[in-house]
Amino acid sequence: MKKPQTNSIFGSTREPHTIIIARGETIRHFTIKPWMAFLGGTLALGLVGSYLLATSYLVFRDDLITGNVARQARLQQAYEDRIAALRIQLDRITSRQLLDQKLMDGKVSELIQRQRALSERHDKLAPVLQRAEKAGAVLPGDAANALSMEGNGQDVVNSDDAEGFYGIDPIITGPTTSTRKPAPHRDKAKTGVDKAELLLKSVDHSLTGIESRQTQQMQKLSNTAYESADRIMEALAATGVKHVPDDETAGTGGPLLLASTNPTSGFDIKFADLDEAVQRLESAKSLAKSIPIANPVPGMPVSSPFGSRADPLLGMIAFHSGMDFRAISGSSVHATANGTVTAADYNGGYGNMVEVDHGNGLVTRYGHLSLILVSVGQRVKLGDTIGKVGSTGRSTGPHLHYEVRRNGGAVNPLGYLAIGRKLAAEL
Repeated sequence: MKKPQTNSIFGSTREPHTIIIARGETIRHFTIKPWMAFLGGTLALGLVGSYLLATSYLVFRDDLITGNVARQARLQQAYEDRIAALRIQLDRITSRQLLDQKLMDGKVSELIQRQRALSERHDKLAPVLQRAEKAGAVLPGDAANALSMEGNGQDVVNSDDAEGFYGIDPIITGPTTSTRKPAPHRDKAKTGVDKAELLLKSVDHSLTGIESRQTQQMQKLSNTAYESADRIMEALAATGVKHVPDDETAGTGGPLLLASTNPTSGFDIKFADLDEAVQRLESAKSLAKSIPIANPVPGMPVSSPFGSRADPLLGMIAFHSGMDFRAISGSSVHATANGTVTAADYNGGYGNMVEVDHGNGLVTRYGHLSLILVSVGQRVKLGDTIGKVGSTGRSTGPHLHYEVRRNGGAVNPLGYLAIGRKLAAEL
C-alpha cells in the first residue's frame, strides 16, 4: 500500500489508498476512496451491531420462545380435549344405538316367538276344529272359519311401514296396517328407529288382537259344543240309556300332556276345555245314533199304533207290539240307529223280517218286507237301507211293522220317535 508523499515545495499531499496484489507476474491494484471506506465501515459496524442486538434480544427475551411453545401446547391440548369429547360423544351414540338395536332385536324375537306360537296353536287346533265341524258344533256366522284362518297370522306387512326397519321378517310377524300420519323432517336414523318402533307396536297390537279373538272364539265354540251335548243328553235321558255303548265308543284323542305338564297358559286351558267339549258332543251324538230315534220310513203316516187294538184279521182285542206305517210297496226301509244285523230272514207272522241289535239292550225289528237287503252280522248305520216295504207274513196290505224292544220286551216306539224329532236339528 502506498503511503502519502511529502513535497518539499508544496508540502505533504494525501494520495488515495491503493491496494496492490501481486501474484507471480500478475499485479493488481485497487484504489479505496474515503467514502467507500466510510461506507464499508459503517456497514460492518451495522452488521455487528445488528448481530449483537439480535443476540441480546434472544438471550434476554427467551420468554417469547417459552410463551410460544406454551401457546402451541395449549392449542394442542385443546384439540386433544375436543377430540376426546367427540370420541366420548360418539361412544355414547354408538352405545345408545347398540342398546336400541338390542332392545329392538329382543322385541322382534318376542314377536316372532308369539307368531310361531300362534302358528303352533293353529296346527294344534286344526284337528279339533275338524272334529267340531264334523260333530256339528258351528259358531254363529263364519266365526269358526275365522278361528281356523286367523291362527297362523302369516300376512305380509305393508312395505311402507317396513322402510328403514331391520332385524324382522314381515312374513313372520303377522298382519298390520299403517296408521301413522306424515311426520316432520327429522334425523334419518331417528326416523328409522321411530318407524321400527311404530311397526313393532302395530304388529304387537295385531298379534294381541288375533290371540284375543282366538281365545274368545274357542270359548264360544266350547260353549256351543257343551250346550248341544247337554240338549242331546237331556233328550236321551227319557230312554234310560246313560253311557256310550262299548262298540260305539266315540273317537278320542288330543295332545299328550304328562302329569307333570298340566296346562298353565290361558290357551292350554281353553284348548283342553274345547277338546273336552267336542269329545262330549261326539259321545252324545254317537250315543244318539245308537238309539232308535229315527223314522224307518220318513214321511209315511202311522196306520196302527202300539198297544191294544182290534186284530185286523180276527177282530178281537189283541196287543200290537209295534207301530204300523202305511207305505207303498217297494218303498225303502231305513235303519233307525247304528247297530248289527242279528236276523234277516222269514219269521212267521213278521214275514220277511230284519232285526238289528243297537246295544244297551235295544233291538229294532222291521217286518212284512218285500225284500231284505242286509245279512246277519252286517254292521249298519243310521239311515242305511235295510229292505223294501211289502206285505209278507200276517198282513192285510203293504205296510211296515216296526218294533223297538228293550231288554227283550216291546216298548212304544212313539217315545223314541218324539225324541228323534226333538233332536233332528242337533243331529
